Amino acid sequence: MAEQMITLTIDGKQITVPRGTKILDACRLASVEVPTLCYLEGVSEHGSCGVCVVEVEGVKRLIRSCKHVAQPNMVIHTHSQRVLKARKLNVELLLANHPLLCTTCERNLNCELQAIAQQLGVRESRFERTKKKMMSQDSSSALVRDPNACILCNRCIEVCSSMQNVNAIQMVGRGLGTKVSTFFDQGLANSVCINCGQCSLVCPTGAITEKSQEQEVFDILADPDLVVLVQTAPAIRVGLGEAMGMERGSLVTEKMVSALRALGFDKVFDTNFAADLTIMEEAYELISRVSNKGTLPMITSCSPGWIKFIETFYPDQVGHLSTCKSPQQMFGAIAKTYWAQKAQVDPRSIRVVSIMPCTAKKFEAGRSEMDSAFGYWKEKLNLTEDDRFCDVDYALTTRELARMLKTVGIDFAHLEDGLFDDPLGASTGSAALFASSGGVMEAALRTAYEKLTNTTFEQLEFAPLRQQLGMKEASVQIGDATIKVAVANTLANARVLLEQIKEGTSPYTFIEVMTCPDGCLGGGGQPIPTTKEIRAKRAQSIFAEDSRMPIRKSHENPSILQLYDSFLEKPLGTMSHHLLHTTYIKRDAYQG
Repeated sequence: MAEQMITLTIDGKQITVPRGTKILDACRLASVEVPTLCYLEGVSEHGSCGVCVVEVEGVKRLIRSCKHVAQPNMVIHTHSQRVLKARKLNVELLLANHPLLCTTCERNLNCELQAIAQQLGVRESRFERTKKKMMSQDSSSALVRDPNACILCNRCIEVCSSMQNVNAIQMVGRGLGTKVSTFFDQGLANSVCINCGQCSLVCPTGAITEKSQEQEVFDILADPDLVVLVQTAPAIRVGLGEAMGMERGSLVTEKMVSALRALGFDKVFDTNFAADLTIMEEAYELISRVSNKGTLPMITSCSPGWIKFIETFYPDQVGHLSTCKSPQQMFGAIAKTYWAQKAQVDPRSIRVVSIMPCTAKKFEAGRSEMDSAFGYWKEKLNLTEDDRFCDVDYALTTRELARMLKTVGIDFAHLEDGLFDDPLGASTGSAALFASSGGVMEAALRTAYEKLTNTTFEQLEFAPLRQQLGMKEASVQIGDATIKVAVANTLANARVLLEQIKEGTSPYTFIEVMTCPDGCLGGGGQPIPTTKEIRAKRAQSIFAEDSRMPIRKSHENPSILQLYDSFLEKPLGTMSHHLLHTTYIKRDAYQG
């Protein structure tokens, strides 16, 4: 059936659009950019800010273009004097209750409210504050909320509700007492928050930010008695360049290494090494479950926001999770055992810093069960509880690393290329794919296929798993068996798969879940803004990284093979079970 079209006039230009098009979208199709604050395409059309108003001939009041549908023969004016005055007034009213501390705000020069105020020519604050100042909330291990900077745009609430189906925050109160808060105002740490940070990614101001660990890392880098190691997640190499002013999606692997070395890290390693290690353990775990009629479908466990989600909302299904730790945590355990022994360094003097696209990694690093290295050394070094140390000490976001590089004045774009240190810096193309939704699945299948069939897997790239979709599936022929797999990103989509398992109708053998849209490419710690188009550019760079690697299968990584030969012995063995695998809990919703 042919799509019905309508014709209207925008700023004197006649345009034809599909019936049902919002006025805001019609304006954009006419190459007219109407400013917005609360609007977030595909997520929030709250209409609270009033910045997107336009004038429609024959209508007395101004119309909020994000909420109203274009009608046939409408005549719209987007920048009449009446419109411009109304927009400016609405922004001035928002600023009246906003802390005008731009120079010290984390979002300075990258703040939508600031940008629109500049665009509309707001040069003074004419109105007095009407709201009482509130305390910042930092109970979460991952996020900090400043209600004074909140403009009640509703974006964070919508992304938490519709994208993640978590509903950790909501609008409470009335009138001047309205604010965004958690259940009973108990703070994010005492809520169902999964620490994904998508709220911080869509916040137009500095009302929600990651909990910074920048100064702590500067401090340990300055301590001569410590050996400070850094690991870099796959998605960082396609996000850091953006944060440093380069083209979106720039692949900056080698410059990133040089920048980290310039900051003063003793060794620059790669989380991709641990991603290859994860594939070895996870692929063998899948093979074991299939062969021994274990719990299926098996679900990946690399995304800490997803882990907290299933522990909280579907605790009876944690048995479906792979017992493998995430690459971040595997790296920490190996660095403080295997590498410490090889380098002859006291593990108590080692600090592991991870650079992650994810705010939830801060929470994961602090989980009580993530101290396997301490357990390994406890008897060997006669350690006591006072000596206890964790596997990963600090988890920085892409944004935090970028701020640190700017603080010390590193000219990132002109750095010479650097190389990762051995042996925890060697990786394959499969490891790079962890950055993109579907990548863990693709990497695992490359290894599982060859280990099950003892034949070479020629079709390395799975086109169905590389689509930019929230849900995708594929069927893979492995020997005489056909394995059906599914991939979901964002937890609203994960719920669909979990409900199938709950009902006993899941047709899948293996499922990958990532918390954030398009996977770690769209992580809550990535540069702002992060849109679908930007994520697509990052994904293309990740696929290019995979293609350019001389080795593209995790089980062919020589450093991984050496790790097993000299230390771990075999996948799913006693040592790897102790260091690389974990258990999960049935989490009370308000346990934190």
